[in-house]
Amino acid sequence: MTLGRGGPMWLSLAVVLCMSLAGSASEIKVGFYSDSCPKAEDIVKEELDKAFKANAGIGADFLRLHFHDCFVGGCEASILVDSTKGNIAEKDAPPNETFEDEVFDGIDSIKKRLEAACKRTVSCADIIAFAARDSIVHYGGKYYSVPSGRKDGRKSIAKETVDLPPPTFNLTQLTTLFYSKGLNRDDLVALSGAHTIGVAHCPAFADRLYNYSGTLKGDPSLDSGYAKKLKRECPPGNTVTEVDMDPKSPLTFDSSFYKAVTTHRGLFTSDQSLMSTYETSNKVSQYAKNPNLFKKEFAASMVKMGKIGVLTGKQGTVRANCRVINYS
Repeated sequence: MTLGRGGPMWLSLAVVLCMSLAGSASEIKVGFYSDSCPKAEDIVKEELDKAFKANAGIGADFLRLHFHDCFVGGCEASILVDSTKGNIAEKDAPPNETFEDEVFDGIDSIKKRLEAACKRTVSCADIIAFAARDSIVHYGGKYYSVPSGRKDGRKSIAKETVDLPPPTFNLTQLTTLFYSKGLNRDDLVALSGAHTIGVAHCPAFADRLYNYSGTLKGDPSLDSGYAKKLKRECPPGNTVTEVDMDPKSPLTFDSSFYKAVTTHRGLFTSDQSLMSTYETSNKVSQYAKNPNLFKKEFAASMVKMGKIGVLTGKQGTVRANCRVINYS
């Protein structure tokens, strides 16, 4: 994920879009389930702990799930819906094909326990938000309270994943997209820090190694030593190898991602583009030097992102099975 910059004309349009996208955000609140399902967040954490024991890196997918859900039609759990004979759902669109089945199975396990404890009460959208927060904390990030009360959506369409920022985006493209979701450039820089955990498949950055901007050469801004390492791991045509996005500490939520970006070792074009303006590069440098600042501002931006396009009240539903849409 990367961020970008835009001008006043598209910014005005973005304000209108944001008002539409986040119209019901004020209706979600911290402690929404304190009466109706008081153990909800405890149940989510208990099931996540089981998932971490089975797969130490799965938390990166739970975090990415929240991003990919919120950026496509809002935070309404459309990413969890299975495709049907008549519809290809978001989870089967190209940007989401690298999710492990385990992450969806993990959501199913959480939902099953919540249904047993509090039938048709806790939404799948809120489960995603809680799981993302708990994953961040598991790897060493800052705990933050998650406003809840989201409802689940009634559609999931693969072609709508065009709203997901590809790793090839430059700063301008990223900024424009983030503003359209009600997020600013500081949110962009902070949320890019999610790349401090997790892996990427070779095709996500192969252009930087072999055909940058159609030149049939590598990206000259990429550190030469890092480029050689990546070429060894990802020879031309390799589509299956996974590479740590933050090689120094792939299972620790810290600021080493930003340190890498300052030394031209950002894995994606979008990562390295954070250094293309004074404003964003200065924020990157701050985070590189001050991990506590990064963790604090990342948490604040996560809360903000979690309010994109939420459904509340009769706008949505609470699915009994996160994979299947309720039309009632």
